[in-house]
Amino acid sequence: MKPDLPARAIVFAYHDVGVRCLRVLLDAGVEVPLVITHEDSPGENIWFASVAQVAAENGLRCVAPSDAHLPELLAEAAASNPDFLFSFYYRHMLKAAWLNVPRCGAFNMHGSLLPQYRGRVPVNWAVIEGARETGATLHRMNEKPDNGAIVDQCAVPILKDDTASEVFGKVVTAAEIVLARSLPRMLDGTATERAQDLSQGGYYGGRKPEDGRIPPSASAQQIHNLVRALAAPYPGAFCRFGGCEIVIDRTRLVEQKPNTDAALRLINENNALWLQAADGSMLHVLAAHDSDGPIDPAGFARRFGGRSVSVDS
Repeated sequence: MKPDLPARAIVFAYHDVGVRCLRVLLDAGVEVPLVITHEDSPGENIWFASVAQVAAENGLRCVAPSDAHLPELLAEAAASNPDFLFSFYYRHMLKAAWLNVPRCGAFNMHGSLLPQYRGRVPVNWAVIEGARETGATLHRMNEKPDNGAIVDQCAVPILKDDTASEVFGKVVTAAEIVLARSLPRMLDGTATERAQDLSQGGYYGGRKPEDGRIPPSASAQQIHNLVRALAAPYPGAFCRFGGCEIVIDRTRLVEQKPNTDAALRLINENNALWLQAADGSMLHVLAAHDSDGPIDPAGFARRFGGRSVSVDS
């Protein structure tokens, strides 16, 4: 670091991780001459905190360009002579032109225990796959996604009924811990890094709302994981029963019957809703809704009549 001068960092940030990690830098006395964030999408459910607001509260220059690689923005960043560049849940890949700007390197905070769950929406994928832990990883950036050497990481547990939103809250805290305890070593040049063994994890792509359709062949455990991963504020796991698209908001796995041949059915019994999976196992449906509102046992009777309805083919 430059003697007797505070460190300077260009910060790309969005979402709750971006907010908390930006605050860690400011708390440590790091100068932030430029913050690059995203404009909130009009069609997106904005349930998370605003990096732009934190920047404004602290008198920081903050921009939200449609293209972060504009020559004038790169020139402005280079002229500020930054020691570091940090990316905290910024949604776009940064090319070499940005990675070469900071004197001491560019670093990203990723929401998994790398090399596991590299790529997009890592918390949701971890819950979908039934992982029992995840975390946050600070790593050096290169031109390949989530590929660089690891500075530090912190694990958090995933409980069997945790939703992705609940897990994400833990990951935000893990990210803050990782950055706060790593930053002093990064600033004094004593931080160590270890290369990733990419064979120990995989790369995952982004997800769209239509990816939430519950496969008719899914086991009860797979359905429970999908429901947890896509529960509010995410778009939800859904299926069509009797011509009606129903979003399953919350479930509890109550009975497992592996290798039983059965059809996916929604059942109204004992003043409760149940989902029978293709493996014959049962899920208690604790909450569900369609376009007209919540579906409870009385609503089921009004919509479908009878005791059960099978998934539409």
